[in-house]
This record gives sequence, structure tokens and C-alpha cells, in this order.
Amino acid sequence: MRDVAALAGVSLKTVSRVVNNEEGVSEILVDRVQSAAEKLRYRHNLAASNLRRGQRTKSVALLVQDLSNDFSAALLRAIDDTVRDRDVVVFSASLDEEADRERKLVANFIARRVDGLLLMPASPSQAYLQSEMAAGFAVVIVDRIPHDLSTDYVVVDNVEGANKATTHLIAHGHRRIAFISDDLTIDTARARRDGYYQALRDADLSIDETLIYSARTVEAASAVVTELMASATPPTAIFTARNTATMGAVSALRKLGLQNTIALIGFDEIRMADLLDPGISIVAQDPGRIGREAARMLIERLDGSQDHHHGIILPTTLLARGSGEIRPTSNEA
Repeated sequence: MRDVAALAGVSLKTVSRVVNNEEGVSEILVDRVQSAAEKLRYRHNLAASNLRRGQRTKSVALLVQDLSNDFSAALLRAIDDTVRDRDVVVFSASLDEEADRERKLVANFIARRVDGLLLMPASPSQAYLQSEMAAGFAVVIVDRIPHDLSTDYVVVDNVEGANKATTHLIAHGHRRIAFISDDLTIDTARARRDGYYQALRDADLSIDETLIYSARTVEAASAVVTELMASATPPTAIFTARNTATMGAVSALRKLGLQNTIALIGFDEIRMADLLDPGISIVAQDPGRIGREAARMLIERLDGSQDHHHGIILPTTLLARGSGEIRPTSNEA
């Protein structure tokens, strides 16, 4: 800044006012400062400036499980769009369901003075954030319910969505319905399993634990479906409670030539689901709305809201496209 001031022939205070967009500087001096800054390739260090003043850094962190997942990518985009008008930068990283990685990344972002955190937790307890929140740090939990921490959160009704999918398959005549989910140590996976159980009980159907699997990747889900179809009593329908599991199931059924024989409903959208034959029936959540609501809640906290922390639970929507409406053959019903 001193070099810019010297080249522009102005005071250091004038340079400071220009780079911080403060009023009280003539257009002529603004042009001189900006021209000097461009010649010297000067870039304003916003973080350092804000630290000196005790102000915010206009940055937030988003920690999700896998940024390459379509749900997480849509969530990030919605958050970024929501805070853009406030000149807020969103930093993001993947946690890969590793609690230790979560705590390290949170500590790193706090050390870099981000103003707030949007977190899809991998940790079983978020109590470690209590002291930071007591000091004014803003936290919103996304996609999962917070544990041991009173803070704002945004989730979908996973039990209701899974119940809706399973009930839909039962209504189309299915009695042997396989369930393929994420790791059942994860809240959302357990909630979706509970919804699946609830629908079976409501229909007076027994729960067959041999039809329940966990598969985190596309490849693992494909292997599970291949194994299920090779069993002596294969299911007539499959409910995949994770988008990667749905992709794996679609791949396996097509390879086996069963895509028009075995019913399939997935939880969460997959790309080109409506363009396949048959189209893939989905219980859809809205990551865009989740992201917008979470960003709005965070902004309210950053603006000084002292309201009681609360959660938003959003509904799901069943999109019937064909695969979930396949009926079992008469000897399977």
C-alpha cells in the first residue's frame, strides 16, 4: 500500500479508503490509486484488513461428505448463489465420513478466520463446536441432525421419504423388497431404513434381514444387486436409499437384462434418470432449497440474530417414471 501511495502521489490513508470502498475520496484520486495499484499488481488483503479492524472476513466454509456427489455439488451451488450478493466467498472440502478429518478441517477453517460454517457432519457428536459458538462463531448443520449441540439445521424428512418409496412398491404388488443404503452408522441411512421398516410393518409384511445391505459406492451396489438376483429367492423390487446405490442398481439390472422385470425406486436424484428406459422412479429431495435455507440461516446469524436455534425439516417428492411401477410376475406376487 505504501508503494501504491508513493506512485499515486497520495497518502497511505487515501489508498486505504479507496481499496476499502470508503466514501470521501474524489474520483480523480480514486482513478490515480487504482491506476497505480494496477501497475504494481497490488491486491488488497481483505483478511488482514479485517483482522486489524476486528471485522468479518466475508468467507464461510462448507464441509460435506463428497463434493463429487451430485447432491453435494447442487448444495454448494445453491449456497454460493445465495451469499454471492453479499460478496461472501464459500470455501468447501470433502469429509469422506471421517470424524477426525472433520475436526481438523473445522479447526483449519476457524484458524483462517472464516465467519461461519455449514457442516454435513461425519462426527457422532458436534459438542466440540460449543466453545466456538459461545464466542460468536456461526454454525448451521446441513442434511443431518446435530448431536450434543444446540444450533440451526436443515434436513429432509428421510423417514417419510423412505416410507413413501416402500409403500409405493407395496402398492404395486411387491412383497420381497430389497433395501440398499449408505453405512447404517450414518443418521440419514438409519432414518431411511426406519421408513422402510415402517412401511413393511404397516402392510403386515415381515422384515427379512437378508434383503438389507449397505453399499457406499456404485460398484459395491452393483455387486449387491448381482448377488441378490442370483439368490434362490430374489427380490421383486429394490429400494436404493442413496444416489450412488441407485446408479449401481441400474447398472447391474441392465447388465442382467432385468431392468424391465425388477422394480426400482431410488432416494435422491441421479443424472438422466428420466431419459433411461424405463425412467428411474425417485424419491427426490431438493438440494437447492436445502442450500438456500441453510445459507439464509447462516446469514441471519452473521447479521446478529439471537433467536432460538431451530431446525427446518423439508418434505420429499416421489417422481414416478416407470421403474418403480413395474409389477411382479404372477408367480412372484
